[in-house]
Amino acid sequence: MGTVEQESNQQLIIHSHIITYGNAADPVVAENIREEIETMWNEPHGNVQIDDYSYQVVFRITASFKPDISAIEIYQNIDPRNNYFRIEEFAHGNISFVDGLGCNSGYFKLENLYKGSTTAAHEYGHTLGLSHPDDVDLRGKGIPGIMYPRGTLVDAVYQYNPAAQAGDSNNGGTMHPMHRKVTQEDIDLLKLHKLDFENGKAIIGGFTSVWHPNHSDISSNDYLLPGIFG
Repeated sequence: MGTVEQESNQQLIIHSHIITYGNAADPVVAENIREEIETMWNEPHGNVQIDDYSYQVVFRITASFKPDISAIEIYQNIDPRNNYFRIEEFAHGNISFVDGLGCNSGYFKLENLYKGSTTAAHEYGHTLGLSHPDDVDLRGKGIPGIMYPRGTLVDAVYQYNPAAQAGDSNNGGTMHPMHRKVTQEDIDLLKLHKLDFENGKAIIGGFTSVWHPNHSDISSNDYLLPGIFG
């Protein structure tokens, strides 16, 4: 989730603030998440046409670590730039996730956040409203876009194990997420030209505002996982 602002220099600035909490969160992890999102989403130097003007799309991401944040603080937040993510070593389902398409909250598994993993950038795409593509067989189509999920079929060079047979998930025959890239197509799918701008400003995404408990403290039987994974 974030705000979108039209600047006089023909830039469209998307502002988002990442707030982390949880036992595996710290200032370094928060900064790594911030850097990955900002770097990857700015990489294609995206553009969008709004009315008669062409804008360069620029992402400005900030982050902070708030270990003592409460559920009520998250629930009462009215700042559309704020996105809240619990970070823990353990997650039911063994995967990071967000709370829906166009959201501002989720739960990250620390293991998914290694340098270059693209998990944070992928989940950020979900917070802006992007879903996984319907066709997850990319063989012969080159580099996978940022919103392709784990399990996607890709050319051998983009697999966990380039020597594995395509689709053999037990031996690394599916997409390694580190190969995902943000493309102009991903920028197009945000449909920024359809946002409701007022005085040059708009909101992208929505308020889910969920405070997540530590999965280590609850049974999987007591917890329903959302369906938007990395």
